[in-house]
Amino acid sequence: MDFWSFFWLLVWSFFFVAYLMMLFQIFGDLFRDKELGGFAKVLWVVVLFVVPLLSALVYIIVRGRGMAERAMASNREQMAAQEDYIRSVAAPSSSSSVEQLSQAKALLDSGAITEEEFAAIKAKALS
Repeated sequence: MDFWSFFWLLVWSFFFVAYLMMLFQIFGDLFRDKELGGFAKVLWVVVLFVVPLLSALVYIIVRGRGMAERAMASNREQMAAQEDYIRSVAAPSSSSSVEQLSQAKALLDSGAITEEEFAAIKAKALS
């Protein structure tokens, strides 16, 4: 294989991967869209398989703005869910240290833990 054959292989491979990425974005948008009916989704999928490049370009031209809006809305929802999860996990609650101390004291009173273990739990809860 000479240099130019390899070069054109790389160029066509790049365009093929770019086309596949565009196609996956279009399919993701099709199935993310709640306003588009099932028949219209099936029609777009069939057209995308029959006339792939032309229909992909038409889809991006016709539905591109809505595609961007749906992607941004999805990203906002994911970001909000992630922030809620991080707040729920990372937020230290003042009652949790009190609860830890009361549970540790109950364990100490029942004899389940020693005085040194209670002191370690107390130091950790108060820090």
